[in-house]
Amino acid sequence: MSGKMTDNNKITFIRGATTASGNSVKEIEVAVVELVDELILRNNLIKTNILSITFTVTKDLDACFPASIARKFNGLDSVAFLDCQQMYVSNDVDFCIRIMAQVLLPPNNPIKHPYLRGAANLRTDRC
Repeated sequence: MSGKMTDNNKITFIRGATTASGNSVKEIEVAVVELVDELILRNNLIKTNILSITFTVTKDLDACFPASIARKFNGLDSVAFLDCQQMYVSNDVDFCIRIMAQVLLPPNNPIKHPYLRGAANLRTDRC
């Protein structure tokens, strides 16, 4: 994909998830940086073509906001971020961070949803 944004690009949504190894700022930071890096790498994204990312976290993660980590470590200052708490469901994956990214992609670009670590079993069809 070239670095130019063209009229042919379309707005696309990419989902993904990962797990942190615990509820500390450092553990959440490692998971968020890895997830956003994989989102960009797997989809050959140009950072300026990322419009927004919504993060949700399970209720056992409250040490920090994932959006503040993504903004700081991934150079995504111009991206609109939102943090939300994931709806509680018993037997959900522990320490889970989910994303939904709104991006601009060429029409025929295959979408690769990153499901990493303990979240890989959420969508085995998309890992």
